[in-house]
Amino acid sequence: MQKKFSNILITGASSGIGEAVALYLAEQGAKTLFLSGRNAERLENVAARCKDLGAIVHSKVISVCDKDAMAQWILACEQTAALDLVMANAGVSTGEETAENVYNTFNTNVFGVLNTVTPAIEIFRARTDKNVVRTIAITASIAGYHGLPSCPSYSATKACVKAYGEALRGSLKTDNIDVSVICPGFVKSRITDKNTCPMPFFMSAEKAAKIIVARLEKNVGLIAFPWPMRLATWALSILPNRLTDMIYAALPHKV
Repeated sequence: MQKKFSNILITGASSGIGEAVALYLAEQGAKTLFLSGRNAERLENVAARCKDLGAIVHSKVISVCDKDAMAQWILACEQTAALDLVMANAGVSTGEETAENVYNTFNTNVFGVLNTVTPAIEIFRARTDKNVVRTIAITASIAGYHGLPSCPSYSATKACVKAYGEALRGSLKTDNIDVSVICPGFVKSRITDKNTCPMPFFMSAEKAAKIIVARLEKNVGLIAFPWPMRLATWALSILPNRLTDMIYAALPHKV
C-alpha cells in the first residue's frame, strides 16, 4: 500500500531539494512540517509559502552539527505531532579542499546525518504502536557511487551516508522503520549554483522533489536519478582504477 506522509521533519529546508520537497508535500496535503535551516530569512520564506499551501509549519534555525540541540529539537517535534517521515537532507559542498572546508564537509554531511537519524530511530523504536510504518530518508548523491577527483570530500561523505542508509534499511526492517537513500544527480540548488564544471542532465529542484516524494511513498530503498547518470557512475564504480584514472583525466575540471 502506498504511503502518504502527514507529519514531516526536513533538515536543510531553506533551499534546494529540502525547500522543494517541503513545498511539494505541503501542496499534496501534508498536515505538519518541521523545517530547519541555518539562514533565518530563507527558512522563514519557505515556511510562509508552505503555510499558504495549507500546512502547519514549525521552523527552527539550527545547525545539524549540534548533536544535543538536534536531539532536543527532534524530540520536541515528535511531542508536537507524531512524525512519520524524517528527512536528513542538510548538506554542504566543499569548495576549495582546505583543511577547514574538509572538516566542515564531514561534520555537516556525515555527523549532521547521524545527529538527525539517531534521535529519529530512538523515537520510532520507542513507539508502542508497531503497526504504523515510519520512514527515514537520507539525502546522499550520485557522487557517492565513486570517489570523484573534482570533489574528494563531498563524494566521500555522500558515499558514507549512502552505505549507512542502505545498511540501516535492512537493520531496521524488524522495527517497522523504512529507510530510503536519495542519490540525485545535478539538481538546482545553492550547491550547484557554485559549480563551474559541466552538469549533464541538470534538473530543477521541483522536478526532483516530485521524483523523491513519489518513490518515498512507494518505499523505494535507493532513489537514484536521473538513470543515465546512475548507470554511468555505477559503471565507473566497477571499473579497474587504471581505466577510471584515464576517464577522469580526460574529463573537464573545475575552473
